[in-house]
Amino acid sequence: MTQSGPLNLREYAALAKTNLSEMAWGYYAGGADDEVTLRENEMAWGRARLHYRILADVAKRSTQTRILGKELSFPVLAAPTAFHRLADDQGEVATARATTAAGTAMILSSLSTVDVEEVTAAATGPILFQLYMYRDRGISRDLLRRVEDAGCQAIVLTVDAPIWGNRESDVRDKFSLPGHMEIRNLLPEGTLSFSSHGGSGLAEFCHEHLDPGLRWEDVEWLRAATKLPIVVKGVCRPDDAIRAVQSGVSAVLVSNHGGRQLDTAPATFDVLPAVCEAVDEKAEVWVDGGIRRGTDVIKAIASGANAVLIGRPILWGLAAQGEAGVADIWSMLHDEFDRAMALCGCASVDQITADLLGPS
Repeated sequence: MTQSGPLNLREYAALAKTNLSEMAWGYYAGGADDEVTLRENEMAWGRARLHYRILADVAKRSTQTRILGKELSFPVLAAPTAFHRLADDQGEVATARATTAAGTAMILSSLSTVDVEEVTAAATGPILFQLYMYRDRGISRDLLRRVEDAGCQAIVLTVDAPIWGNRESDVRDKFSLPGHMEIRNLLPEGTLSFSSHGGSGLAEFCHEHLDPGLRWEDVEWLRAATKLPIVVKGVCRPDDAIRAVQSGVSAVLVSNHGGRQLDTAPATFDVLPAVCEAVDEKAEVWVDGGIRRGTDVIKAIASGANAVLIGRPILWGLAAQGEAGVADIWSMLHDEFDRAMALCGCASVDQITADLLGPS
């Protein structure tokens, strides 16, 4: 008997594409400019080799870990991605249910199409909130109160998007939200919608509403404005990672926005070891960008990361089969990670160490 459904995360992409409009697929799949970084994010993980151990007794294994003090079933979280209702009418609620049921955490995007209160109510595990800083700090402060009251457990500040990247597929398609969808969480109350005026409606919207003038002082402002742990998302360089730690953040997220901002920025895997070395366990280090296999997760942890995030695969599962598709994405990746641990000779996450990338 043959398997009729997808066997891995990439096969879900092809299934998702058949269920999405051309504009929605272009938004989810596209990157900036020539999409060099988009491609390199995936390819870099594949270039690394795993130097597995033998005779290591992996009959009993645990994939569990702790991130920001929260116990997770394995070291993979859902990255913040926008506009889930383009993929399925239940949108971010379906993603939250499937993700937390899998024993891990979801980072809800500021550009969610479902209210944060609905998402946290549907979740059975941690929901974190991704923040784009608003030009008006008073509005940002009120938004923080809203997400705190909703039960979000950390703030993930995106810092790699002072202006919007050149996403040509969005310009070509004149990307905008359908009339029945709105951005539900960019303001402390009420909603916002946008349409295209000849180019990408999203780029026009962000140019008007989001703050390109962020500085390190704003991270300190954020620390004073919330009691929640802060994660800085968009780190590429060791010196910036050190500055983030000095600013008192709980984690740094090595990310290039999925190849959607500065094209020809390095693949996240290529800069991860240097960032981990610079942070020196003074904060957690997370990484996203092109992670598609359980072996990729092993390589990230062996490089020093505490956790990885996946973004597009969640949307593929949601577009293909709704909540059940997201659940299947999590099941596939967990099984791959557990199998890779066993084949590498690791019975627990703390046994995934640097020598797996090459004994010294």
